Amino acid sequence: MEKLSIRGFDVYKGLLGLNEQMALIDAIRDVAKCAPMFSPMTPYGKPMRVKMTSAGQFGWVSDRAGYRYSEKHPNGESWPAIPTQVLDIWEQVSGSVRAPECCLVNYYGEDARMGMHQDRDESDFSQPVVSISLGDDGLFRIGNPERGGKTESIWLNSGDVVVMGGDARLIYHGVDRIRFGSSRLLEKGGRLNLTLRVVR
Repeated sequence: MEKLSIRGFDVYKGLLGLNEQMALIDAIRDVAKCAPMFSPMTPYGKPMRVKMTSAGQFGWVSDRAGYRYSEKHPNGESWPAIPTQVLDIWEQVSGSVRAPECCLVNYYGEDARMGMHQDRDESDFSQPVVSISLGDDGLFRIGNPERGGKTESIWLNSGDVVVMGGDARLIYHGVDRIRFGSSRLLEKGGRLNLTLRVVR
């Protein structure tokens, strides 16, 4: 395992071994059985390129009413609990005394990406965001506290974990593309990104 620091983002390369990754995939499959993946609509009426679901007290949703956290899946059911294996990673790297209240699960298919954005929907920006990569490689771009300016990019591989905290908490970031088929972890390919947050 190698720890890198890029613009205040702590990147733990290879933190999770193959067995840990496979256990996480099984746990997320159980989450998706209770809270099926869906493709949210942006407030502007365009479908997002990623599919998603959540675990925890809150899930992240998007529709014509805007981006927000909700205690209910779009089907009206409560979100399932965050798997123990995921909570263990938060405790290992977050440095927070609080437990995460949301585990957002994003699935990136062959042409999926995530534009540059800030994580601003939470109440307490002193709490970190922890991101776990599983499956295909993703080209992760790190920007600045404001839009624009020079950026840096790094390929995140399966088993990598990123912590966004402190001064880096509100830096713009995104996923430009994935290297489809670069991992055999997911049977049909693609990338899963688990993002842990304290919401309130």
